[in-house]
Amino acid sequence: MRSTALAIFAHPDDIEYFGAGTLLLLKEAGFETHYFNLSTGNCGSVEMDAEETRRVRLEEAKTAADLLGAHFHPPICDDLEIFYDLPTLRKVAGVVRQVKPSIILTHPPQDYMEDHTNTCRLAVTAGFTHGMPNFVTDPSSDDTYPEDVFIYHSVPHGLCDPLRVAAPIESFVDTSPVFATQREALAAHASQKDWLDRSQGVDSYLRVLDDLALKVGQLSGRFRQAEGWRRHLHLGFSAHDQDPLTDILGERYLLTGNSGS
Repeated sequence: MRSTALAIFAHPDDIEYFGAGTLLLLKEAGFETHYFNLSTGNCGSVEMDAEETRRVRLEEAKTAADLLGAHFHPPICDDLEIFYDLPTLRKVAGVVRQVKPSIILTHPPQDYMEDHTNTCRLAVTAGFTHGMPNFVTDPSSDDTYPEDVFIYHSVPHGLCDPLRVAAPIESFVDTSPVFATQREALAAHASQKDWLDRSQGVDSYLRVLDDLALKVGQLSGRFRQAEGWRRHLHLGFSAHDQDPLTDILGERYLLTGNSGS
């Protein structure tokens, strides 16, 4: 299996909230890791205009990716403009074709906002095209690869679906050993403090991460801080129904079957 992991999430800071701990552990295990937010985050400010917000959030995301030791890929959309359409799919598939990941980390199929949901759909289909030379990517590339691809979906925001039903968690990753670095990477997105305080009533964007990691850790029944995941069906992506994180992360990984919050 290729030792390459690609995190595909919607906005600058989404990786830090939902997948950075697992990405760090994969890097420690010898994986080449990649960081790809689809959106510029241009709407994430009440103080800066869209152009300045794009610039500031781009630099913050680059800093965060550097702290995580991951290769950075620039965004391709603006906030609320992530759509499941052909031009966007060609661009996401272009990154997949370039990176050739064996593991893709992304949002769950159902989440509280459409940017997250659409990013998930794009990531899944882009992964599906990894061995299809007749699918045209942007930039164009026929550099396909036949190896298996495994897709893992993070927990949704609020640990529930848009209709407030508790989301099942299939497996847990112990992020306690790398949580300080994960938190440092989130802190790089400093422009989000005021935005989240005003728009969503969040006291501290760092505290949101603290509470989420502790809650998922509690649900695991074993870890202090954790991230939760569900595997995408292997059909069309792999010849075998495997869960590679079990072998890669060892004791840091807990497979429990489906459980709700």
